[in-house]
Amino acid sequence: MHQTVPSRPEPLSRLPRAVQWMLLAVLSAVLAGLLEFLQLPAALLVGPMLAGIAAGVNGATVRPPRIAFIAAQAVVGCLIAKAVEPEIFRSFVSDWPLFLVVVLATLAASSLLGYMGSRWKVLPGTTAVWGSTPGAANAMVLMAEAFGADVRLVAFMQYLRVIFVSLAAALIAKFWVDTSGVAAPPIVWFPTIDWPAFGATIAIAAVGGAVGRAIKLPGGTFLGPMILGAALHLGGYINLQLPQWLLGLSYMVIGWWIGLNFTRPILLHAARALPQIIGSILVLIAFCAALGYVLSLALGIDPLTAYLATSPGGMDSVAIIAAASNRVDLSFIMALQMARFLIVLIIGPPLVRLLARSLGG
Repeated sequence: MHQTVPSRPEPLSRLPRAVQWMLLAVLSAVLAGLLEFLQLPAALLVGPMLAGIAAGVNGATVRPPRIAFIAAQAVVGCLIAKAVEPEIFRSFVSDWPLFLVVVLATLAASSLLGYMGSRWKVLPGTTAVWGSTPGAANAMVLMAEAFGADVRLVAFMQYLRVIFVSLAAALIAKFWVDTSGVAAPPIVWFPTIDWPAFGATIAIAAVGGAVGRAIKLPGGTFLGPMILGAALHLGGYINLQLPQWLLGLSYMVIGWWIGLNFTRPILLHAARALPQIIGSILVLIAFCAALGYVLSLALGIDPLTAYLATSPGGMDSVAIIAAASNRVDLSFIMALQMARFLIVLIIGPPLVRLLARSLGG
């Protein structure tokens, strides 16, 4: 006989917001420092993300201001813009059929997993279909709401996949590739500021992010600065400077934003289907890793670059991990990630909508 367990106040919810922020910051620093000591890539993202999860499930009520999250995404967009080189476009043009096959295969696999989850009643209605689609998370959540799916579970699936992908990519970047003969460059937290380059970077982040939002480009606060910065950088019009302290703050905000979305009510709501959700995420990650292996053999690129290029989102967290891994081709990774994002954005919603209708959603 099912019994209702009385709800207890969550520990952090009873603390003042200032104390919650202090505890979150201290735990983030400890975890990031530990991961940095273990030389895990993207420790400044993963540490705060894990701290955010711990705080969220224990009732933390604090959240980074949305403007801070927007600014952090814009900074990461500028980071990618700085790494884009002309060679990647030649590679993309010459190998576009393979890129297209990889992207479509990922979309087909995720759609099949979502369809099976909904067909087998793992999750209510069409929730599994919307939650399984890689990339364009915000668009999927909004469309899921319009189709009557459980928005909390869709968002949970999307963010849980981001966490698993981030952790898997960071661990693989640490343990899969032999870096024993490569010394990590020292981190200069507070370099001398080149004011014209730094000013141009801040201007691109602000203008690109504002334009991306104004034209309602999905992920516009990330893609707007990335596209604008890459165009100006490739044209030789500007130099970009991103000091480590600015990147560290941006990674921290993004990590908190992801982690704090995991609250105890959402976890309890998803508890029944949690093993199946995690299983489908792991299957998708494994499938994309296999695609990365094929891509590595076909193009002769290093396995870590291929793996990160095919990782099933989110694009900003993969970008951070790739930037922290000194032996990968960041521009190639982002080219394939961008191609998948655009294709998912164009054909993903109609495809998922078709599946939802076939399921009666």
